[in-house]
Amino acid sequence: MTTNAKATATTRDIVQELLRRIGEGDFERIAELFAEQSDWRFNWPEEGHPSVPWIKPRSSRRDAAEHFRMLTAYHVPELNGTSVTRILVDGGDAVVLGDLVQTVKATGRSYTSPFALHLTVEDGQITRYHIYEDSLTVARALSDDSITS
Repeated sequence: MTTNAKATATTRDIVQELLRRIGEGDFERIAELFAEQSDWRFNWPEEGHPSVPWIKPRSSRRDAAEHFRMLTAYHVPELNGTSVTRILVDGGDAVVLGDLVQTVKATGRSYTSPFALHLTVEDGQITRYHIYEDSLTVARALSDDSITS
């Protein structure tokens, strides 16, 4: 097996394990998959949005656990219908495509957003977590106000 083929296999395994742990809601075990320092990016303004408290700068393993803990705290886990439609892997990079389907606890509003998650795995740990989603749809579901911009 070539070096790239080994990296691809390892990357796919780590990504599938991450998705499994996210589904189980095991925050500390999710965080164990991340490098001590990692590159996080959300397709939101750097400062996030006041209605979406889990969207903020992150870079550590501890941040990873907090991120997923906050996602669960603000949503109704039993109504999560998020699905993955494809996982593309090339060496240490992976792209996960799917649809987020969540219901916000505070407002009772549901939302659906396509997403793309770009991950990089190095030495068996996630070093990049970049997620792209319909941020306006998410903010509207979490806000009591009508968000127009």
